[in-house]
Amino acid sequence: MNKDNKIAALNLTDDDLSKPLTYNTEAFLSREYAADEREMLWAKVWQMAGRLEEIPEVGNYLTYNVGDESIVVVRIAEDKLKAYYNVCPHRGRQLVNTPDDTNGVCGKKKNFVCGFHGWTYNLEGENTNILDKEDWQGALEDKSRTCLSELKVDTWGGWIYINMDPDSESLLEFLGEVDRILGPYEFEKMRYKWRQWAIYPCNWKTAIEAFMEPYHVSGTHSQLLKYGQFYAYSKPYGLHGVSGFDERDASQKTSQSTGVTRAGLGDPRISTYELAKENYETVNKAASTETLINAASRLQHELPEGTPVQEVMAHWMKSAKADDAARGVIWPELKPEQQAEAGLAWSLFPNQTILQGVTFALCYRTRPYGDDPNKCIFESYALERFPEGEEPKTEWVYADPTEENWGKVLAQDFANMEWVQKGMKSRGFRGALPNPHQEQKITNFHRHLARFMGRDSIRLLDEK
Repeated sequence: MNKDNKIAALNLTDDDLSKPLTYNTEAFLSREYAADEREMLWAKVWQMAGRLEEIPEVGNYLTYNVGDESIVVVRIAEDKLKAYYNVCPHRGRQLVNTPDDTNGVCGKKKNFVCGFHGWTYNLEGENTNILDKEDWQGALEDKSRTCLSELKVDTWGGWIYINMDPDSESLLEFLGEVDRILGPYEFEKMRYKWRQWAIYPCNWKTAIEAFMEPYHVSGTHSQLLKYGQFYAYSKPYGLHGVSGFDERDASQKTSQSTGVTRAGLGDPRISTYELAKENYETVNKAASTETLINAASRLQHELPEGTPVQEVMAHWMKSAKADDAARGVIWPELKPEQQAEAGLAWSLFPNQTILQGVTFALCYRTRPYGDDPNKCIFESYALERFPEGEEPKTEWVYADPTEENWGKVLAQDFANMEWVQKGMKSRGFRGALPNPHQEQKITNFHRHLARFMGRDSIRLLDEK
């Protein structure tokens, strides 16, 4: 953090985010900036490392890499996790090999054995074997010299989070209002439906920002315009932010109208099904469920023409909820005002996106790829509630960024990200001009990023 606290971002308020702002390209293009992120951002912030279902049993572990840092998270008891830096304190060898062409490594161990000299550690991180320990003349009797280096780990919503800063705030303090608003969705009861990743040629921020706003729908996903309106709002919640759909006609608003599960244009009995089906099929069978699609397909047969949109939506949700209950999927009890406040999608600082529904979530995460500011690890995965014992078995699948692998909508997003990264390098680019109403999640992100990084990178557009 800048010691004199005079960077412009420190003075920006939530209200300022509704004014025209601009930010520069240093955060996306500078190698020096990318190097500084290692110490000033990633070493100081809570970041999602995985899901609890990846390590269900004692001894199960997963690795999480960010830049050049590697972390091991291990379940040491039924209800307890620990996180360690993935390094042996003897000579610095990784305890769990994490090749660049894998998106983390999962496994199960009774202990961790260094492949170089056989130093051994139990699940508690304590050293249990050193070959010829007496050669150190008693210096290694101090256990703090031979144990694994531990870092903070906590969970929320079924996700595992780590923090390298021993003096950081708690995870719940970090999440703030996110826990109150999204906690009732019970993401911990969802499981992976699919998960894919790619090494992509743009900065991690360029990638995650592509999913921070629906303002791009008309320009990027124009095929969706025949099904629904995509005017949006965006607003901050502390470090984090939410976006959702607005209805220009207030009479069309329902408890779901801000989110992805909403009515379409025209006859809502028909268009609601068409919109939901188009979203589901072109986002790689995500952003909805088969139950919701099937229930929507029956609307025009179960309701008379002219049924008001609010009644159409209520019938759809009641029908889908009953269908799910019959197959053993119980919905969380969400009040209409809770769904309205939850909106469409959340950006959790710095690199996690959640587009949520009552029984599903479509999620994104991006991270630096090594020290190259022009590359990132991009991930997308779908979560869903399944009947007990019917959860699909999944693993991280590397998938080239094509429509065949990711679906039409995500392929359209990929078609932007690389060229945004290249375009920002132009001498003709004067700095970003984010929409003051629809892209506040992005300006809020840059406001807080500037504070972590101590950089004067975002300001009011008319400020000298």
